[in-house]
Amino acid sequence: MDKSLNRVELRGRVGHDARILRTENGGVAARFTLATNEIIRGRDDSLREEVTWHSVVAWSRKGMPDFEKIRKGTFLALEGKIRYVKYTSSQGEERNVTEIVAQKITIPLVE
Repeated sequence: MDKSLNRVELRGRVGHDARILRTENGGVAARFTLATNEIIRGRDDSLREEVTWHSVVAWSRKGMPDFEKIRKGTFLALEGKIRYVKYTSSQGEERNVTEIVAQKITIPLVE
């Protein structure tokens, strides 16, 4: 991933316990949301916190923790890439989804 221009690093808290998925060929994936916070100064010098929610998908491989440890409220850091997915819903509507494909997840001991 070092040479990719599509690279993202995030640190935040997990929004819900990871949903663990298993494929027919033995692959394991996890889906969860991650909240990142940013303090923004307004024109009147007031401070407000803005929270951004990210949809994350991760595949089990080297550099990944046990997905069972990805629980609501857990602070973690991840490296990955942004992926845009376009699909048609069961109602026939075209939808676009932005997700982070995590390639490395770290659960630090200290926040």
